[in-house]
Amino acid sequence: MRAYKTEIKPTKEQKQKIHKTIGTCRFIYNFYLGHNKEIYEKEKRFVSGYDFSKWINNEFIPNNPKYSWIKEVGSKAIKQSIMNADKAFNRFFKKQSKFPRFKKKSKSDVKAYFPKNNKGDWTVERHRMKIPTLGFVRLKEKGYIPTNARVISGSFSMKAGRYYVSVLCDIDKSIKHDSYTEGIGIDLGVKVFAIVSNIDKPFKNINKTKEVKNLEKKLKREQRRLSRKYESLKKQKKKKEGTAAGENIQKQIVKVQKLHQRISNIRENYLNQVVNIIVKQKPSYITIEDLNVRGMMKNRHLSKAIAGQNFHSFRRKLEDKCRLNSIELRLVDRFFPSSKICSRCGSIKKDLKLSDREYICGDCGCVIDRDKNASYNLASAKTYRTSQ
Repeated sequence: MRAYKTEIKPTKEQKQKIHKTIGTCRFIYNFYLGHNKEIYEKEKRFVSGYDFSKWINNEFIPNNPKYSWIKEVGSKAIKQSIMNADKAFNRFFKKQSKFPRFKKKSKSDVKAYFPKNNKGDWTVERHRMKIPTLGFVRLKEKGYIPTNARVISGSFSMKAGRYYVSVLCDIDKSIKHDSYTEGIGIDLGVKVFAIVSNIDKPFKNINKTKEVKNLEKKLKREQRRLSRKYESLKKQKKKKEGTAAGENIQKQIVKVQKLHQRISNIRENYLNQVVNIIVKQKPSYITIEDLNVRGMMKNRHLSKAIAGQNFHSFRRKLEDKCRLNSIELRLVDRFFPSSKICSRCGSIKKDLKLSDREYICGDCGCVIDRDKNASYNLASAKTYRTSQ
């Protein structure tokens, strides 16, 4: 199984259908959360997603004709929204996540899911794709999704005024190299993004480039403008809907969303480039640290810098590429002293400080960059677990 996501170019009528479907999915999700809260407060019981789906189709809509517009969109997308909310409740009961939150119109990333029920659903061509309820939609990136792939399911979404489609395909593209090089170790950091044991030059921190810094400054300005518009609206005591001030706020929200997406795309593209360069080395295995990113984010001085590095996204991309290229990905425990061990003689320097950027061994006299030393130790680590 492999997932593909690409941007689409829908017509005006298709855009209206996308907005209607996504809005209905969001309404159903919120309705299920509110209905369950009300039932639990009165009767102390939980309504499953399956029971709620039967109730809304057989009782609620027939008895409330003003909600008949729910039936105007794809039934599979509505059913999936209910099951997503049901899954969120089950995760809460298992103490795996917090209580489910209602989805806001301007902030939530809502997707409309459709399985492949008919033979003609999700037909892929080089320049277009047939999506259930929408028909054929033009693709902006031609030839990215293989036309011979068997699509299992898919979804469409909207973000910052742009439209996307994601499909899950059944495709066999595993690659096996004839000759592999030795294993490598990767040490992730904040000053630079990554130091690889067999690459001399470290991968820079993309957030320190001029382009990203300028975009972040522009984002701050646009967010201040948005905040002022909200404050002005409160002072004027006007309603947000149907007023010129409300329309200006919506325009400003789109501007902020587009800047967020631009910064996110730059970081995502850089991660893809780094992963591709590493995998092209054809190593027999790759070793990284199993970082506690949530714990690292609690440091308020470094939380913003750590969040901008996208360590979790890098690990997920690396796992996918390693699986595709038949490379073993090893995970070393987060408490493994990779920076304190001498990569030449193996002695441990217990008094190493975070401010020490060079590792100077007291036994063999080895002088080496701290992060480079850590990457060598990760490459030669004996205790690890493989990523599934």
